[in-house]
Amino acid sequence: MALSVQVVMDCADPARLAEFWAAVLGYKIQDPPEGFASWEEALTAWGVPKDQWNSASAVVDPEGRGPRIYFQRVPEPKVVKNRVHLDVSVSGGPGTPLEERRARVDAAVERVIGLGATRVRAYEQRGEYWVVMQDPEGNEFCLQ
Repeated sequence: MALSVQVVMDCADPARLAEFWAAVLGYKIQDPPEGFASWEEALTAWGVPKDQWNSASAVVDPEGRGPRIYFQRVPEPKVVKNRVHLDVSVSGGPGTPLEERRARVDAAVERVIGLGATRVRAYEQRGEYWVVMQDPEGNEFCLQ
């Protein structure tokens, strides 16, 4: 039996990164628990101080297929390259002609730059094309 996976990202601003990644992936911010109309209502009811409301956030695939991504605030800044990163498939896959895949990746690059990402470098090797990006906090990911 396969196990489920949750991706966890340490960050400075969980709400901001959750909004960014929800937009990149077509995910949504996780709904508040049943019985609460909003996260603010839930956090207030639980007695969480307002200065801790942005300690965590999560995004989920609205279709329930992809993993939940959880963002947790940590005090230390990011100082080195990621040891693990996400590859986001936007090109249509290997059955799509290379020129079309390149155009789709480049369009996705422009879209995520508009969301706050930074383009690092493009690669084309062995018939593959991808672009290394950074999210608003400098975490690397690839559009392929």
